[in-house]
Amino acid sequence: MKDLFLFSSLLDANHTFTYFFHLGLVALIAVIIAKFATHSMQLIPRTTQNLGEAFLEGILSMGRDTMGDEKGARKYLPLVATLGMIIFFSNIIGIIPGFEAPSASLNLTLPLALIVFCYYHFEGIRTQGFMPYFAHFMGPVKFLAPLMFPIEIVSHLSRVISLSFRLFGNIKGDDLFLAVILALVPYIAPLPAYVLLTFMAFLQSFIFMILTYVYLAGATVVEEGH
Repeated sequence: MKDLFLFSSLLDANHTFTYFFHLGLVALIAVIIAKFATHSMQLIPRTTQNLGEAFLEGILSMGRDTMGDEKGARKYLPLVATLGMIIFFSNIIGIIPGFEAPSASLNLTLPLALIVFCYYHFEGIRTQGFMPYFAHFMGPVKFLAPLMFPIEIVSHLSRVISLSFRLFGNIKGDDLFLAVILALVPYIAPLPAYVLLTFMAFLQSFIFMILTYVYLAGATVVEEGH
């Protein structure tokens, strides 16, 4: 990947600069699109507003199915939508020649996973209370609590690894795959690859968003009998 041309190398070839350059570009794109979608709201949506409303409605539908109610879906919509936009644009920018995907680095995927991890625990404690929340970690049978509690802790910690490494590994693999295709057959052959990688950019964003809702639902939705 180092021998591929990057526009950021015109300013500075340092790897840290390259990462922050592309992350800043992703954030700028997300802000501009959000601004265009909301600057002139109309009763009958058009163009960017229409896309924005379809995007948010899709996330709300996902949230309703996961959380079980409209209130929970709307409450966490800003977090999930922001994650979705940042991850999608971070994924998609990597398939444009001359740019690198920030999500192909653990410097982005790990902090995003930690944000989700800390936030759903915070919401769980705030919703249920400190002791009732962690009491669920001990399972329904009291004498198994010493065994269940460490298993639950490991399970929750593994979510950080799962979220961060799944996204990082898939996007890094996509970048390497595209680099090989462009090196071998740089003209017509990459076109199917672009379609596949665009789909993967959507898919990885969707997986991250729905898992965020799933973890929030698990932390905040209290089932009867618990």
